Amino acid sequence: MNWPEHGGQPDLMKKLLHAEELEVLDFSANLNPLGPPEWLQGELEAQWKNLLSYPDPNYSISNSALARMEKIRDEEILLTNGGAEAIFLAAKYFEGKRAGIVHPAFSEYERACRHYHLKVTDILTSPEEDFRLPMNQLLESLPNLDVLFLCRPNNPAGVVIPKGEIKMLLEQGLHQQTFLVIDEAFVDFVPSESLTPLLQEYPNLILLRSLTKMYTIPGLRLGYMMAREAVINEMKNFQVPWSVNALASAVAPLLLRDKSYSAHTVCWLEEQTKKLQTFAQNNDFYLSNTSVNFYLLQDNRQRERTEALFTFLFQHGILARHTYNFKGLEGSHLRLAIRSEEENAKLLTILKKWREKV
Repeated sequence: MNWPEHGGQPDLMKKLLHAEELEVLDFSANLNPLGPPEWLQGELEAQWKNLLSYPDPNYSISNSALARMEKIRDEEILLTNGGAEAIFLAAKYFEGKRAGIVHPAFSEYERACRHYHLKVTDILTSPEEDFRLPMNQLLESLPNLDVLFLCRPNNPAGVVIPKGEIKMLLEQGLHQQTFLVIDEAFVDFVPSESLTPLLQEYPNLILLRSLTKMYTIPGLRLGYMMAREAVINEMKNFQVPWSVNALASAVAPLLLRDKSYSAHTVCWLEEQTKKLQTFAQNNDFYLSNTSVNFYLLQDNRQRERTEALFTFLFQHGILARHTYNFKGLEGSHLRLAIRSEEENAKLLTILKKWREKV
């Protein structure tokens, strides 16, 4: 089957599996199931008048507000059209050079690097090692790389690389003139793990952020990147004029200011994750050591039957995310979002049926 590159495409999957009439819960998209903050719709409606004029091409008000919240200078932040634009701008900065990508990882890192003609070296982690970084291999590789792409927390496993290992790579990178581009698209789910404070210490660090995941606004396309002023200035030169629309620019600082929403989400996530982990332990499923709103799943008793498990879930109204396009996994696991308590309970009921069936 010609598997889709990304999750969140239930209609396409129903068409591919010849089940257009089937009702499914979409566990393939790793968005916050609590939905956007309640005030967001009203705020977007109130900002309608801003569509009648061009936005400030520098997004000065939003940039300054975001910079204050991140405790960095205005010149060290750049608003982007989602996390995807930030990834491509980072790749453009190293056009024609040498990149390392730690896998499994979001496929857009490699796509962006190929687009800008970077020579790509793959560094693989594995579920058997709980996706720990191969530090010796990485440290030996840095002299041969201009940039290393990492996702922290990792997508698709949800694990968090220890800060000490990140600092070790940054220190070595300083000596080798190697940059680290770290995608923090999911760090809002574990805010204590933000690496923003390291920006002042390490000029070779570039951080990417997405507001899509925490705030459930994939259609708004909103993200930003943080780095030293000289790096951000070059990124601005690469960026398409007015790449961020007026509505997205207006609500960006308001989203980050809503601490009660994110705190509520983090508490909800911790509770739901514990339930999933307990179920997996009691029923002999592998569940990755996730810190965010998704995880990898595999049947420990039948590891070679992941595609059959995908089909079984789909037939029972659950759409999981395949992992065929994640290097190092090649379809061996399923990625599932953590959704509402009721929806998670339905998933566990179906997994129990699978266990009893096999």
